[in-house]
Amino acid sequence: MPIHKTEAIVIKTFDFRETSIIAEFFTRDFGRLKGILKGIRADRKKFGSTLEPFSYNEIVFYESRNSEIHLVSQCDLRDNFLNVRADLKKIHLASFLVELVSALLALEDKNEEVFNIMLSSLNDLSDSFDPEKIINIAQIKLLRLSGFKPHFDSCVLCDNEIGGEAKFSSKFGGLLCPNCAYRDSNIHPVLKGTIASIKHIEESEWPDTLRLNLSSPIKSELRNMLDRFLTFHLEKRLKTVRFL
Repeated sequence: MPIHKTEAIVIKTFDFRETSIIAEFFTRDFGRLKGILKGIRADRKKFGSTLEPFSYNEIVFYESRNSEIHLVSQCDLRDNFLNVRADLKKIHLASFLVELVSALLALEDKNEEVFNIMLSSLNDLSDSFDPEKIINIAQIKLLRLSGFKPHFDSCVLCDNEIGGEAKFSSKFGGLLCPNCAYRDSNIHPVLKGTIASIKHIEESEWPDTLRLNLSSPIKSELRNMLDRFLTFHLEKRLKTVRFL
């Protein structure tokens, strides 16, 4: 059984039998990973972390060749993001972030950029007075990095440039021009400022995106549009959305 060490953000945990826990992590080097921590409920001092959701840890695990659940032998806390846990809205936003990553990324599909976005989001949530903006930015970047990116450069069906009012189709995953709009009866108008903001976020580095000014109407439109898009393509609504 090969042994590995990596940084990990806790997505969720489950009790297993009387004394153990199965945890789902998103790791820097191995992507989304499941591991069992034996005896942690019987002896909390056995590990250096209580494995709270969205906590940042360093784990050591033995790789299983016959199961998707690996044996975690060490788990040490690096950051519990206490400032996030002191604010109910920030807790809900951080919980949404980890559930989104779990839904978008396959098991053991390494994506270090996604890990960096998660860690930057949690660090900035700790300090920010505008947590909703941070999660909007993170969500747009995560959709691009996971291959779920909506199409905003032209009409998603005919590829023609859209000169007039833009309308977004969750069904087709992008903007529709006036000639193609009849193909989806559930399209929604989109502000030009929303489209410009999404493109800026997709193309810019994380620190530059934080300087972007998102008005309340754009934040609201982003939240509703991305929620409809995700619900359609994941074929379910994320559980944490109802708390936002």
